[in-house]
Amino acid sequence: MAFELPKLGYAYDALEPHIDARTMEIHHTKHHQGYTNNLNAAIEGTDLKGKTIENILINLDMSNAAVRNNGGGFYNHSLFWNVMKPDGKGSLTGELKDAIITAYGSVDAFKDAFSKAAATRFGSGWAWLCVHKGGKVEVCSSPNQDNPLMPGVGCGGTPILGIDVWEHAYYLNYQNRRPDYITAFFNVINWNEVERRYAEAK
Repeated sequence: MAFELPKLGYAYDALEPHIDARTMEIHHTKHHQGYTNNLNAAIEGTDLKGKTIENILINLDMSNAAVRNNGGGFYNHSLFWNVMKPDGKGSLTGELKDAIITAYGSVDAFKDAFSKAAATRFGSGWAWLCVHKGGKVEVCSSPNQDNPLMPGVGCGGTPILGIDVWEHAYYLNYQNRRPDYITAFFNVINWNEVERRYAEAK
């Protein structure tokens, strides 16, 4: 079965004023659709067809640029849409909050670390909150459409929260003000979904 562009659980304008509707529509229907189409083309006729995207990325041959770039783009954006919600959803609580405080000392210190990882990623890429087996969490970043599921990328572990810092994710609204976009992102995080992913991955 071919990969399909996932539907959003909210309207394109639902994240305004933090992320504008035009950016969301272009990002979803053009960029993510492009990664989806190109991933399907890259795996057609290979033994990768029929495997889950996670299985493909964990066992990825990093020299396969078509699968690396488009498989990463497909996975990263699929996570990105799901960890956002209009005006956020829920608050950071429970075991995930405890793990973040254990790792970073406080929630604010975690936010600073995550924001720094996103702001200082040179050029295009992503910042991540990942969980390792046993529940330890760690912030890191990766270039282009790479992610920590891939061999040797970032901090390893399973991404449970990610922010896209490619310019196409924010330029219409924020231009060169990436830090303002990163700050706005915290207003739309779906913590219920992030906590679900934490419980599943740890």
